Amino acid sequence: MKILVTSGKRKTAIARATIKPGKGRIRINKIPVEIFQPEMARMMIMEPLIMAKDLANKVDINVEVNGGGVMGQAEAARTAIARALVEWSGDEELKRVYIEYDRSLLVNDVRRKEPKKQGGRGARKRRQTSYR
Repeated sequence: MKILVTSGKRKTAIARATIKPGKGRIRINKIPVEIFQPEMARMMIMEPLIMAKDLANKVDINVEVNGGGVMGQAEAARTAIARALVEWSGDEELKRVYIEYDRSLLVNDVRRKEPKKQGGRGARKRRQTSYR
């Protein structure tokens, strides 16, 4: 039996997707994707599955996500799922469709939070000074 493990990252969220032959069951942290909340995150996770059409009904994908917030986790999960489907099928056409639609389906988003500096509350905000 063929089993593949892929990963996806976004901000501080890391997703590991395990793909194997099955009936099209997709689970995010043991929750079926059909009842995953919030709805916006569910729609994002479903994008690569809808574009893969019938391939998504022949495999089971289990995704373990931790770290980050809700949307960061959703984006990490969709990257992991898209990579798993491309690697599983070895289909160049599917890869091209994903990249044309949204490059972040196959490529991790490398943007990170800018570190805070002294003299202010955040990365750029400074304390106000008075000259009188």
